[in-house]
Amino acid sequence: MQQGGIKRRGLMLVLSSPSGAGKTTIARKLMALDENLVISVSATTRVKRPSETDGTHYHFVGEDRFKAMVDSGEFLEHATVFGHRYGTQRAPVEAALAQGRDVLFDIDWQGTQQLAEKARKDLVSVFVLPPSTAELERRLRSRAQDPDDVVRDRMAKATNEVSHWAEYDYILVNNDVTESVASVQSILRAERLRRERQVGLSDFVETLREGR
Repeated sequence: MQQGGIKRRGLMLVLSSPSGAGKTTIARKLMALDENLVISVSATTRVKRPSETDGTHYHFVGEDRFKAMVDSGEFLEHATVFGHRYGTQRAPVEAALAQGRDVLFDIDWQGTQQLAEKARKDLVSVFVLPPSTAELERRLRSRAQDPDDVVRDRMAKATNEVSHWAEYDYILVNNDVTESVASVQSILRAERLRRERQVGLSDFVETLREGR
């Protein structure tokens, strides 16, 4: 993508949160509003839910296939969450960034740490917090997709997930989805203008100096 005729390298926008805090809803709304955003579709060993489509929500693979992908270096990041493995494939992300597209990630703190190690200059990370613990539990139960024991496990793990908030560039308390989406849009606008991401800036400035 270009800003005023200046070529720009894409960025990796990460949204993380405890399960149920609202990051996936925010991500979907951002995708609908911003044509330059592409979603990173993770590979996972988790069983597909009835409402999910392979290749759209996740790439559903078996344990053996996932291990082979790890061994061959196909992932930018991978992690085990609630007993299932998740990973981001390297090739489509790197291709999108080179084209000036921004890639949106809905991943946890483990994956974010790995992305920071491998591509910190491309990374913009946002941690989404719920307004309260009670509201987090209400949202988890309102989804009606997980049994009570799974909800309890997610609530127990939320404490550990929240403890990683300081590792992120931006912190967002998701009181209202519309306001939260607007806040992330503001972050995107600012981060897209960073000098180091505008790879054509030197050439553009040179034309100004030459009076062209």
